[in-house]
Amino acid sequence: MPSNSKFSYIHHEIVPVENAFLHVRDLSIQRGYGIFDFFKIHDGHPYFLDDYLDRFYNSAAIMHLTVPHTREELKSVIYTLIEKNDIAESGIKMILTGGYSEDGYQPAEPNLIITQHSLTLPGEDQIKNGVKIITHEYGRDLASAKTINYSIGIWLINKVKESKAMDVLYHQHGIVSEFPRCNLFIVRKDNTIVTPAHHVLHGITRKNILKLAAKRYRAEEAIVTLDDICQAKEAFLTSTTKRIVPIVQINETQIGNGKPGEVSLSLLKDLIALEDADYKAKVF
Repeated sequence: MPSNSKFSYIHHEIVPVENAFLHVRDLSIQRGYGIFDFFKIHDGHPYFLDDYLDRFYNSAAIMHLTVPHTREELKSVIYTLIEKNDIAESGIKMILTGGYSEDGYQPAEPNLIITQHSLTLPGEDQIKNGVKIITHEYGRDLASAKTINYSIGIWLINKVKESKAMDVLYHQHGIVSEFPRCNLFIVRKDNTIVTPAHHVLHGITRKNILKLAAKRYRAEEAIVTLDDICQAKEAFLTSTTKRIVPIVQINETQIGNGKPGEVSLSLLKDLIALEDADYKAKVF
């Protein structure tokens, strides 16, 4: 996710990117303590901003961190940064750190950092042909908070590449949860759409897919096992930057007929239409 932005927000002001620094005493550096969130921008419009701010403030509360702005103040900063950077297609990352800790362990006054990045969506090949995923036994700490701790996901990057896979799915004793940066959905043979209910981050795209799916199919949050995925008609992953990507293989097992399915692709069209509607509702 390369950045071609000129400005970032840090220490209560918008500054040139080259002047945006944290001191080494920050608890994000010392202990990896902090939260973040990320949302897409199209033509100056942040998609589903209120949903992302809800999650950001909720993550902060879970981690006992205080966001140093009201929602309206934070929105004002975001829109000002978007205007100054003037990047048509991009993403905004908000990071709230543990602050400049005196002893390298106790949280202090949080530091809020907001950066803007150019954005790349999944390639046509991934949508047309689907992707392979692998699995790893692991459960993320404090899964309902979007923390900055991605140690295991980053540690597994080489394994994912060696397996010629796109991503790695976490599970514990065969019960699956999530990917490092995505949520999972499966489509049962009766077209019921299911996403893991527990020990997952409640993704905004996940939320939108559940609503969209419920208009056409039965949609539910439930326990999903590795065997459920292998027996599924279809599977797909979702995230802010990936939207929907069909999954056609898990480890060495083919899912369904080994091709992206009708349900997955139809939901992708619905999601794109929902994004368009959100844009038009705010801009026109």
